[in-house]
Amino acid sequence: QVQLVESGGGLVQAGGSLRLSCAASGRTFSSYEMGWFRQAPGKERAFVAAIRWSGSYTYYADSVKGRFIISRDNAKNMVYLQMNTLKPEDTAVYFCAARPSALGRYDFWGQGTQVTVSS
Repeated sequence: QVQLVESGGGLVQAGGSLRLSCAASGRTFSSYEMGWFRQAPGKERAFVAAIRWSGSYTYYADSVKGRFIISRDNAKNMVYLQMNTLKPEDTAVYFCAARPSALGRYDFWGQGTQVTVSS
């Protein structure tokens, strides 16, 4: 069982940066693949980025590639999403999620944190 709590959201101007954090509880955190998703008003939840348990492999949605960086610190049970060069279309609720393997589904979700980018 993994419990996730996001933080770090807020209001930022276009071109600015934010760093989201996800605190995880659970003894098996270090073995889970972690992901970030987002949901904009009136839209479905969408994949943003993910990182393998070791941190050695990351992948991103095309819309954020080159601007966002996902990282993790297994010793602290933390996952981060550094968001740079933010655009108004990045405005959404951002969710942290965990799954036991790269082939499984995301079984555990946080409550989300709001990111608003003003133009």
